[in-house]
Amino acid sequence: MDVNAAVAAAAAIAGVGTGVVAMLAFRWSEREQSKPTRSSLHTDAVLPPGVDTVLSVLRSSAVVLDEADSVVKASSAAYALGLVRGGKLAVDAMLQMARDTRRDGEIRQVELDLPRRGSGRGEGLAVSARVAPLGSRLVLLLVEDLTEARRIEAVRRDFVANVSHELKTPVGALSLLSEAVTDAADDPEAVNRFAGRMQIEATRLNSLVQELIDLSRVQNDDPLEDAEPVRVDELVAEAIDRCRHQAGAKQITMAAGGTADLHVWGNRGQLAAALGNLVENAVNYSPARTRVGIAGRRISASGGGGQTGGSGAMIEIAVTDQGIGISERDKDRIFERFYRVDPARSRATGGTGLGLAIVKHVAASHGGEVTVWSAEGQGSTFTLRLPEAGRERDRDKADRRGRALIEPGDLDDEDDGPYETFTDEHLPAPEVLP
Repeated sequence: MDVNAAVAAAAAIAGVGTGVVAMLAFRWSEREQSKPTRSSLHTDAVLPPGVDTVLSVLRSSAVVLDEADSVVKASSAAYALGLVRGGKLAVDAMLQMARDTRRDGEIRQVELDLPRRGSGRGEGLAVSARVAPLGSRLVLLLVEDLTEARRIEAVRRDFVANVSHELKTPVGALSLLSEAVTDAADDPEAVNRFAGRMQIEATRLNSLVQELIDLSRVQNDDPLEDAEPVRVDELVAEAIDRCRHQAGAKQITMAAGGTADLHVWGNRGQLAAALGNLVENAVNYSPARTRVGIAGRRISASGGGGQTGGSGAMIEIAVTDQGIGISERDKDRIFERFYRVDPARSRATGGTGLGLAIVKHVAASHGGEVTVWSAEGQGSTFTLRLPEAGRERDRDKADRRGRALIEPGDLDDEDDGPYETFTDEHLPAPEVLP
């Protein structure tokens, strides 16, 4: 009897223990199931019908909060912006907005600057947050990333301010000169002098307006719609002819060389304008009795030198001068619109500060790039790199190397002009520059 009682007692104790363990396991299971997950932080059943589908197609980052400020649903964009972490809304200002909206049912909207997730450079995100009630217990938060829109707006404001300033200078000068002409009506010599100044300012104003038009076309048009194979030697000839007068006045020798019979693929007008801007800058920023060189060559698409006939080849056109050079501080900014290394020299030469910006956009829109090497007091080399026009080349390398891009007769009909042709050995390739 004692044995049976002992067995019964042991069985009872075991049953009680099993019941306790089962209850603990059930409670633990409930707790785990109640924990939020990344895809659905609570069950989707708490969301009103159709809300989940609507949130999935919204461009804005969406977060749904329950009464306990826990995240019920969040879009992948919300995680990417760092709005949700560990099942909670990570931005205190937005969380407070959600609580206020839950209390009074009022829709709220605010713009905030948030630290960029994973960035150690202090860069921030500009966002617009809008909170609205969703049913009786939930709150919907929609967040729109305004960072890019603000950047574009800042660029637009700077551009308008710069254009206004640049237009104001020649217009103001024309106004003053016209008054001076009126006051000096009885002095023919003064009238002629003021009229000459007015012509200079009018030319400067015309150049600024034209370059603004060119920049707008480069930025908005697709140059490859009218693309064609363009001979590099013809582009170089046009650029030299464009700067013939300025170079002659300063006794600057302009020389062309490199590999002959090169072709690039693109819009002829834009490519001619880009190369012309580079050559014009080289002449304007070079002292008298110096040399400006233009050389073209074919390189592999990876950037290495040497001749290659593959379809991925690139064409480099280097414009080298012996001018004032560019400081390290200015190198990163010279391709900005209206930026000038030497404002006084730009005013003297009629520069608008848009030439290199146009070159940069032309190169980028043609699938190429423009780079610069420069040292103060030694000069600069601007290299325009463009895709080669695809065509078969059966000529031997010896026929192409060492041949001038432009014959002397193409540059000047007179034998004693300041223009000459030279080969590769006279103009070093950009890679060998220090």
